[in-house]
Amino acid sequence: MNDQYQALYQTFRWLVPAQFNIAQSCCHQWAATPAHARSIAIFYEDEDSQREVWTYGRLAEAVNQLANGLVKLGVTPGDRVAVALGQRPETVVAYMAIYTVGAVSLPLSAQLGPDAMQTRLRDSGTQVAIIDPSSSAALLAAADRCPHLQLIIGVDLANERILPWRSLLARQPASFKPVATRAGDPAILLYPDAAGASRGVLLPHSALIGSLTGFVASQDWFPKHGDVFWSPADWAQADGLMNALLPTLYFGHPIVGTRGRFSPERAFDLLQRYQITNASLAWAELRALMQGSPNAREHYKLALRAVMSTGERLDEATRTWCETALGLAPNEMFGQAECNYVIGGSGKRWAARPGSMGRPYPGHRVAVIDEQGQACPAGQVGEVAVNRYDIHGHPDPALFLGYWSNEAATREKFSGDWCRTGELAHLDADGYLWHAGRAQDIIKATCEPLEQLPQPPDISR
Repeated sequence: MNDQYQALYQTFRWLVPAQFNIAQSCCHQWAATPAHARSIAIFYEDEDSQREVWTYGRLAEAVNQLANGLVKLGVTPGDRVAVALGQRPETVVAYMAIYTVGAVSLPLSAQLGPDAMQTRLRDSGTQVAIIDPSSSAALLAAADRCPHLQLIIGVDLANERILPWRSLLARQPASFKPVATRAGDPAILLYPDAAGASRGVLLPHSALIGSLTGFVASQDWFPKHGDVFWSPADWAQADGLMNALLPTLYFGHPIVGTRGRFSPERAFDLLQRYQITNASLAWAELRALMQGSPNAREHYKLALRAVMSTGERLDEATRTWCETALGLAPNEMFGQAECNYVIGGSGKRWAARPGSMGRPYPGHRVAVIDEQGQACPAGQVGEVAVNRYDIHGHPDPALFLGYWSNEAATREKFSGDWCRTGELAHLDADGYLWHAGRAQDIIKATCEPLEQLPQPPDISR
């Protein structure tokens, strides 16, 4: 194939405006023109297969109503607002309204227990939470131990401690002047499970821009006319929020949102019914699809043209099934909340090497470094690191602002301008990275010969 990697990587330039707001780019700009306001933003199905269709116009109207409500409730720029709603349209409304008023979203999985909820709410000093029946028990149990939490807004809930969502929005006008934000202003506070209780990852609005090169490349140059995106990943996690929901809306295309457990039968039904073209799926989900329908294209009329896979490294059997049963070669991606979507594949533009983590996506300067922060030569193992600056000396917008109220942990994450990922790898002569374990599993992660270090079989975010 014609390997376009070097040309793409060397010529790419970041164009990050001084002022940038996620809600403006993912919602308000599309609703501003009548033609696009009528286009679909969200296809939604609940556990009982009840369906809704939300246009960008409908989305923006609800966002403005909630933004007015949040301001009247005292939310100001920089305040943290928790969102524990799962995949549903109100989740998108909540995120966009929070960014519209200049506040910071705190995504919370409905799967978290009361202790985990309490830890995140207390550490972040969150003042407002938005919940639904899936998260209400855990959050209400945690609320009494969270002195900063002043107000709880509930979707489909009746409780004297909760302000009903419908009542709040019904009293608000459908127009709102968004708060102007800089690209580097804080927008999202994530608490990845592996990061620890006091490791809230604070992302700026520009982090969305930083994810786009990887998203576009791994999704075979998304968007194309008629593209529809889907991922079962929770919109409260980096995979679902930064790698699926926000990039899709940024490009003004529809995303499919669902509630309920993942199953191969339902997944294939969704893929066929909505003619989904692009998807992000974990290795375990792809494996389940393979086992559920070994000859998928014989039973379903699919429109899939690109799939990005995260989590464990794809095995040969799953990769082969994707090629034969789905008609596509999946692209794998590596990143973490602190530096998202920085390494991976793009089979249509450069050759895939099965088993490899891939190459740095355009705009990201990645190296394998030793304990002193020096680059390791090809073939030797060190820690994968992402530089604050790209190859042209411009700031990489994908990098996080720091750990919430934890300057010591932020300093430990960096060696000079290198953000350490905690993952070990070696580079080959063509710039592909090959995973070799985790730094925490090896006492001294120096540039030792490759054969001296263990090589676990998977890549985990």
